[in-house]
Amino acid sequence: QLQLVESGGGLVQPGGSLRLSCTSSASGYPISYYAIGWYRQAPGKEREFVSSISWSGSTTSYVDSVKGRFTISRDNAKSTVYLQMNTLKPDDTAVYYCAAKSGAIVVDPQRYDYWGQGTQVTVSS
Repeated sequence: QLQLVESGGGLVQPGGSLRLSCTSSASGYPISYYAIGWYRQAPGKEREFVSSISWSGSTTSYVDSVKGRFTISRDNAKSTVYLQMNTLKPDDTAVYYCAAKSGAIVVDPQRYDYWGQGTQVTVSS
């Protein structure tokens, strides 16, 4: 079964950058053939869609609040999806999750079948 692991979170000052990674912790179950979504959840708020990428990398989607600042990409040879986050703001503070599904990318988190445990991103001076 696919098991996702996020990494790369941490504490960063406003205006700084982080790169999150999402990979599979189970050998023999690469994420290469799955659409991947990134979501985030801040304390007291609902889980929010951030970005998604098709299995081939040819199609991507972003929530308006991160367009121009975040970039999603993937390296299927390494079975890894990245979320490059630049010009970070305090409002970006949240636990970030990656999720996987077969087929096309979607925004609805209930359409994703596999989820990681999340990585904390804190943007603060």
